[in-house]
Amino acid sequence: MSSGDAFGRLPQRLRDALLVTFGAAAAEIHLIERSWRVRWHPRMLATTRRNCIYLRGTLGNFAENPELVLHEYFHVIDQWNTGRLTRRGYLWELLMRGYAANRFEIEARAFTAQKLHRFRQRLEAGR
Repeated sequence: MSSGDAFGRLPQRLRDALLVTFGAAAAEIHLIERSWRVRWHPRMLATTRRNCIYLRGTLGNFAENPELVLHEYFHVIDQWNTGRLTRRGYLWELLMRGYAANRFEIEARAFTAQKLHRFRQRLEAGR
């Protein structure tokens, strides 16, 4: 399924929390449901590229996992869209350090760990 107005189809409380956390850039990210790109990554629930998050499942599945949402939005907004993350750079990190120890994943996990509690509070406040 194409991204269409996928951001607009996320729950309002999630949209609000994303906008507070990442600013207006969050609304510009394309979300692609049931993407073939994720099949290249058997254990992954999502993968990213510049301005895009490709989901294994549906928007509903994605929206139910705040940790995954933060992690993937961070990859796109703070890494891909700034030019710090590139296909070549990610592949190099993957080959040299593996998935868990590559700097892009370490950075995304650290950001998520730092922001997750407050992000969940925003989600709860929106109920």
